[in-house]
Amino acid sequence: MIISFLKYLAVVIILIIASCFIFQPSLLFYKNSTPRMDMQVYFNGPIHAWGMVQDWRGVVLRRFEIQMIGTWNDNAGTLEEHFIYDDGQTQDRLWHIKKISENLYEGHAADIVGTAIGETLGNAAKWKYTMTIPIDGKPYHVQFDDWMWMMSEDVVMNRSYMKKFGIPVGSVTIYMEKQSHI
Repeated sequence: MIISFLKYLAVVIILIIASCFIFQPSLLFYKNSTPRMDMQVYFNGPIHAWGMVQDWRGVVLRRFEIQMIGTWNDNAGTLEEHFIYDDGQTQDRLWHIKKISENLYEGHAADIVGTAIGETLGNAAKWKYTMTIPIDGKPYHVQFDDWMWMMSEDVVMNRSYMKKFGIPVGSVTIYMEKQSHI
């Protein structure tokens, strides 16, 4: 009886872990969607954003605003992000982004482990990276599947799925609005 239960439990665990990898959406789904995501155009100039961090159950843990400024010089870009959290804490991140080919990008930032890889197709962009996140003073490496969709020429929706050891631990949702160049 116990062995049957353990076999059943093992199968359930394997299916849960496999579902984290098997049911990944594809950028190909967005191939013909418009407006077309052009990282060098959208992330050039000021952007104002609002977002939230949720745990794996969907409970909102933090809310924030972001002031961003993007600049590009040929195929090299920077994105300065200034976060203001609902508890008053602030955080800055400086992304260095390089366009590798028509739809492929690399990104680096101080809290990113290794290289972030981004790809665009149609109105969507997908980034994969590992970020170091401090929790109670201890650093944790969390994997991000970061999706962006152009909703209009001025609006991008962003949904990031966070995993640790392949297990979903939370998500980040961000609404971005491009500001007029002043």
